[in-house]
Amino acid sequence: MNIRSILLLSLSSFTTLLISACSDQAKLPILGPREAVEIKNPDGSSSVDTLYKTIPAFRFLNQDSTVITNDTFKDKIYIADFFFTSCSSICPTMHRHMKEIFEDYKDNDEVMFLSHTIDYKYDKPSVLKKYATKLGVDGKQWQFAYGTKDSIYKIAEKDYLVAVIEDSTEKEIYVHQGWLMLIDKKKRLRGAYEGTDEKSVAQLKKDIAVLLKEEEEAK
Repeated sequence: MNIRSILLLSLSSFTTLLISACSDQAKLPILGPREAVEIKNPDGSSSVDTLYKTIPAFRFLNQDSTVITNDTFKDKIYIADFFFTSCSSICPTMHRHMKEIFEDYKDNDEVMFLSHTIDYKYDKPSVLKKYATKLGVDGKQWQFAYGTKDSIYKIAEKDYLVAVIEDSTEKEIYVHQGWLMLIDKKKRLRGAYEGTDEKSVAQLKKDIAVLLKEEEEAK
């Protein structure tokens, strides 16, 4: 199976998952696998609850060579993606759209952004810093993450459900999907949006507002 087939298969699987999750129109769906677990109630009785997939603990370096972890995003909703700085295909469009959303929420301390580089060989923190500066991003609200190949690729595919591949036969070596993933304050996947598609990004903008309202009502 070639690279494009792998990406298309992953896209098809994820789209099916997304559609099947959209049963509750009052709130954004919670994406990803889930399992029923038995819990003990205060009165001693038992009940069944749903355990949803969450983004696990992580530890990366950001564009300032500072360690960032899942605690960096505590009590925040955030938009995550995977890219590499020398990408000339989908990344410029993805990050142009991300920058638009960043500008909309740069004064909102409940919203953050997290871009993971998949080029573990070249995109060291200093390179990410130059990239962020060129993009016009400063401060801590938009974090650019550098990690080992194993740590980045594993969290992409297993936890964010985004396909990323290194293939020396490809023109730019690295191949990845352009999903922008919306994560809630409980680290759950709440939406997946094609970062190169204007309609999909427009839906993301709407869903951020929906999620912020949902989080406010849950306080």
